[in-house]
Amino acid sequence: MASPARGQKENTIGLLKADYGGKPSTLCKGCGHNSIANQIIQVAYELSIKPTEMVKLSGIGCSSKSPAYFLSMSHGFNALHGRMPSVGTGALMANHSLRAIGVSGDGDTGSIGMGQFKHLMRRNVRMVYIVENNGVYGLTKGQFSATAEEGLELKYAGHNDFPQIDVCMEAVIAGCGFVARSFAGDAKQVRELLKAALSHRGTAVLDIISPCVAFNNDDSSPKSYSYGREHERPLQDIGYVPLAEEIIIDDYEPGELKVVDLHDGSRISLRKLEEDYDPKSKLAAIERLQRAQDTDEFITGLVYYNDERPNLAEVSELVDTPLARLSEAQLRPSQDALSELMQSYT
Repeated sequence: MASPARGQKENTIGLLKADYGGKPSTLCKGCGHNSIANQIIQVAYELSIKPTEMVKLSGIGCSSKSPAYFLSMSHGFNALHGRMPSVGTGALMANHSLRAIGVSGDGDTGSIGMGQFKHLMRRNVRMVYIVENNGVYGLTKGQFSATAEEGLELKYAGHNDFPQIDVCMEAVIAGCGFVARSFAGDAKQVRELLKAALSHRGTAVLDIISPCVAFNNDDSSPKSYSYGREHERPLQDIGYVPLAEEIIIDDYEPGELKVVDLHDGSRISLRKLEEDYDPKSKLAAIERLQRAQDTDEFITGLVYYNDERPNLAEVSELVDTPLARLSEAQLRPSQDALSELMQSYT
């Protein structure tokens, strides 16, 4: 644990913000992934998350190096390329009391891992799934990824002839109950969405546009810092309100504020800015994402929310005690039960 410095405060479990840090980043200076790691550190500190009750998971790619840079006291697993969802599913079946953050990339999720990504949401595994989306393969010198916009021209990659995969669209269609998009340069929005995602009862997908300063930060690219700052169009003003705090609203107009109840009793408040958008309508979410693609808009915020589906642990009727903490005698059938089963096959 870090030693207290002047001006630093402990959270409710006696930890400093520095206690939630990790190793020094080896990513490029200015990489959006580093900003996301910093927001995870801030959120874990503010929510007083116990690091030993958190598991962080990743696949392969620049994004998948990120878990080394936050929550050094947490459990961690760096999986094979595109296979992080399976590892996360196994870990959370063995111990459903853990809180999980999976960090993936547009290549790790949108290409080799697409099948695993879809089945994670189909099973509704309780974890926050972050896609650090920059549209290129940064580790292999900037080739286009599956999320790169059709017609995009880049110095190193040339011309992209193929239509993009929209991570949020895929998540909504697959039945994910918490789907949001944000921009690494919008630290406040990233933090509030992270807080809400961590309280969701199932899979929560955060597609965070995270500019690659080495290969995809040209002003014309929709995944660059300059484009994001100039074109970001929030669907709502996000604010996370813990259950312990009373919500008091004075003199507001009808439709100005939407409060969405989360499973654990906490709430996320959505203040309408530009349009009367309903994040609880699946059809509205799909239509809005498609319209954003057609008009080259960069929309951010909570795209879709549905807390009605049970998660994998609930469907599997797991006992309250995590399987990892049960004894061998509790997990295995007795010798008599096994003998009876074997006799039934003779």
